[in-house]
Amino acid sequence: MSKYLLNKFLFTIDRDPLLVERYRDDPTGTVAWWEAEQANRILNCVDGESSTWLRFDDTERAALAGHDYPKLFELGAHPFLTLTLFIAMFERDHEEPLGFQREYARRLGSFTLPYPDIAT
Repeated sequence: MSKYLLNKFLFTIDRDPLLVERYRDDPTGTVAWWEAEQANRILNCVDGESSTWLRFDDTERAALAGHDYPKLFELGAHPFLTLTLFIAMFERDHEEPLGFQREYARRLGSFTLPYPDIAT
């Protein structure tokens, strides 16, 4: 398991509106593409520089493909990264103000202190 890779996925997808829509519409395909094409790219580095060993495990892949942000939080994904990305994807599906934020809080409400470790 790699909290770094989970957070890198959330961070990079959230920074590109086209990727946000792609992830909303085709989560399984987006996760597979990102893992194959982007996971090993080194952030803030020139093209062509990459590593070769970073991969999601089955639990991480399933949580990402299922938009399962409570599971991602349990796995150590940073809650600010999940919240901002999932607001971008799902706030429009809620009619009331802060509708998605309330849903996010409700679904994470079962977690008690100490919270899962989000350090990478």
